[in-house]
Amino acid sequence: MAIAPLTATERDALLVRFPRWTLRADGLAIETELKFADFNAAFGFMTRVALYADKADHHPEWFNVYATVRVTLTTHDAGGLSARDAAMAAFIEGLV
Repeated sequence: MAIAPLTATERDALLVRFPRWTLRADGLAIETELKFADFNAAFGFMTRVALYADKADHHPEWFNVYATVRVTLTTHDAGGLSARDAAMAAFIEGLV
């Protein structure tokens, strides 16, 4: 079953709902950079997201250095953003 990409209207609404996130230059992903108090807090955040991602079968692209975590969300099977990315962004926003 194919995963439907978000429409431009849905994508724009997602960015309004979550202003911390920006649209990647190619328009196929959203990105954010999160700063935590220390490495332990950053790693704890990543662990909570990883547990959610496994259950949702949708995994973020991310990069971590000490207390900073950069997150990119996209759905490769949809060729861009999908409802899965919106749900993941909502979960992440609930944590931070």
